[in-house]
Amino acid sequence: MLSRIFIQNFALIDSLEITLNKGLQVITGETGAGKSIILGALRLILGERADVKSIQSSDAKSIVEAEFIINENFKIFFEENDLDFDVNTVIRRELLPTGKSRAFINDVPVTLEILKKLSEKLIDIHSQFETSNLFDEEYQFKMIDGLSKNKTSIIKYQQDFSDYKKLVKELEDFKNQLAEGSKESDYKVFLLEELLEINLDLFDLEDVQNKLSKQENAETIVENLSIIFNKMDQEEVGVLDSLLDVKTKLSKVASLSHEYSRLNQRLEEQFVEFKDFLFDLQNEADKMETDPEVLTDLSLQLNKINSLFLKHKVNSVEGLIDIRDEIQNEQTGFAELEFLINQTEQKIAIAAEGLEKASTELSQNRKKSVPGFIKKTEKLLNQLGLEKAKIEVQLTDLKNFTNFGKENIQLLFQANSGFPLKPIQTAISGGERSRVMLSIKKFMAENAELPTLILDEIDTGVSGKVAEEIGNVMKDMSENMQLIVISHLAQVAAKGNDNYKVIKREVSGKTQSTIISLNQEEKLQEIAQLLSGAQITEAAISQAKELMK
Repeated sequence: MLSRIFIQNFALIDSLEITLNKGLQVITGETGAGKSIILGALRLILGERADVKSIQSSDAKSIVEAEFIINENFKIFFEENDLDFDVNTVIRRELLPTGKSRAFINDVPVTLEILKKLSEKLIDIHSQFETSNLFDEEYQFKMIDGLSKNKTSIIKYQQDFSDYKKLVKELEDFKNQLAEGSKESDYKVFLLEELLEINLDLFDLEDVQNKLSKQENAETIVENLSIIFNKMDQEEVGVLDSLLDVKTKLSKVASLSHEYSRLNQRLEEQFVEFKDFLFDLQNEADKMETDPEVLTDLSLQLNKINSLFLKHKVNSVEGLIDIRDEIQNEQTGFAELEFLINQTEQKIAIAAEGLEKASTELSQNRKKSVPGFIKKTEKLLNQLGLEKAKIEVQLTDLKNFTNFGKENIQLLFQANSGFPLKPIQTAISGGERSRVMLSIKKFMAENAELPTLILDEIDTGVSGKVAEEIGNVMKDMSENMQLIVISHLAQVAAKGNDNYKVIKREVSGKTQSTIISLNQEEKLQEIAQLLSGAQITEAAISQAKELMK
């Protein structure tokens, strides 16, 4: 329940504070007095966009506060959003001269999203200009689901449907990734096969290059080795014979003096090593062979590796290994994507099965509640002066799931007998909208956990008996909820549990709007004024007294 409103420095309002009670709270006032300003301030509590132009004095901030009396059911919301729970909860919006705004719940700063979530649970503001939502499919489903047994099941269904849509989106993304990858997949497979033809992990580029050079230059190598050997081992003039002669002479010197023994020993060792060297040289020359097949194989290996270097723009075997591993990982990724697609399709099938069952249950409950809705609505419309009005709810099956099941809804209406029912948006006139909307609001208020409903001049355009009946309907609605009504009808004002008047006055040469609470005598005078205008007559007073009875 909305228990207090405080507004400061907002449009024509310097400072305003009013306490509200349970039941039917009626607000009246002349056109232009500031009723819409108060309503505009309250819309800030609902999280609507703030306009810096609304600040009365540009050197101070605007403040709008609404205090609500709430029950323990709201504790979960407060805990989930890390807020301090209080039975007397205060929601505040501050509009700064800079154009920025701040929101608070029980003095804790919050985002507008959190503010909206809470305020939407506490208050519903409906204006005479807002009957267009009667034509909205979501509103119509909300209306019928409120009357049926779908209150909790529709919430569960919509959560499941949201999860289902996420799965469908995931599946689409996976398929797109696979399709995108498949465009290059064949070429990537060809590249991988090329890279796998060579065992890159064991491939020694330097060794292949060395072996190839040896094969290609075998004749030159053998020729030079032979020349070296011949020069070394040529009789009488060869290096080996000369070295042997040196060795003999040094041995003789060493026998004459032990000081030369160490040099002699060193030469002996080098001589043995030199003989081994000549043996190896001869051996290498002897075993040197050229093999055309080996030469061809080595050339192919080197050409292939160089071709891969050029194709992949790398200059090392390690670089080719990295590319090979990357392509292999991509191929593994495709396999994983196929697995994920299969897995997600299974999840979607299971989710769809659950949604099918839930949507069938929703539809059945709606169809059961429709006759009762039609009967109650037509009865209430008859009470409000639309005696011939007929209303129908058309539910049509759909192939695909939507946020409301597997069906769409259309409200059909006709105010006059003898004519076919048509979609309400084309069949309803301006004078009928308010009464139809009031009927709908009454049923929704009875079936929704909505503590406070504000109706802004929803009774515009009616008078006489219809006005009296509208007052009765509003009075009836206020038995189970707090109903705040902004009205110009004396018949409605007379039924208020509490009455308030918005007035405009001049303070220190400045026009200001405020709201005052009316006592019984002031209420009588206000009703009489609504009946007769500015000049209150005795007849108006007498009629006002009758209405108040």
